[in-house]
Amino acid sequence: MSEPFAAPAARSLGPVILLGVPGAGKGTQAQRIVAHYGIPQISTGDIFRAAADTPQGRELAQYMERGELVPDRLVCAILAPRLQQPDCRQGFILDGFPRTVPQADWLLTFLAEHRMSGARGPIVVYLTVGYNDLYRRLAGRRTCPKCGRIYNDFSQPPQRPGLCDLDGAELVQRRDDDPAVIRERLISYEERTLPLIEHLRRRSCFHQIYGADPVARVTENVFWALESCRDGAA
Repeated sequence: MSEPFAAPAARSLGPVILLGVPGAGKGTQAQRIVAHYGIPQISTGDIFRAAADTPQGRELAQYMERGELVPDRLVCAILAPRLQQPDCRQGFILDGFPRTVPQADWLLTFLAEHRMSGARGPIVVYLTVGYNDLYRRLAGRRTCPKCGRIYNDFSQPPQRPGLCDLDGAELVQRRDDDPAVIRERLISYEERTLPLIEHLRRRSCFHQIYGADPVARVTENVFWALESCRDGAA
């Protein structure tokens, strides 16, 4: 039997959940939080790949191969050991979890049982972006297949249209950034995620931040939200 998980230090940041529509800037802000606070970013995709050779991982693969939704109980069972690793003691960022209300309820119970969040619960940062801004971000996005650099036809175009500034490769558009796919992604998000947001709003230290502002300003607002929720904050 493993030893009980130790309570975090009094000034630990605690668990951070980033929510927002696809293209809201969660990835950028997560990287800045990691660099500023020195806490890990926990991706369910990475955890699933690491569990590939375990019984739970093989069960997970069967659902994914059939194109079926993975049961919440299996996702939570695979995630739990990762949250108890030593690098999570001062806080962590969840990437891609929770996605459903049952997953959120499991997480809140898990954090409370392991004394991993403060009296106000985990910190939830919800990045909002208007549809027009979001469309410009996603539909205008182009990627270099060689170096991976990302451009945007509207906000960060290449020097030569359609070509990477670094290696001259022809830029490509991801399937997820096709206008028809964007519409479907937004519909799916609203159906599945908005109930989760309203659920967490009542049970966490919740901050809603406008994500279409300049990146530096969004980061400043995110850091302010984290500090206002941090253990020991007034």
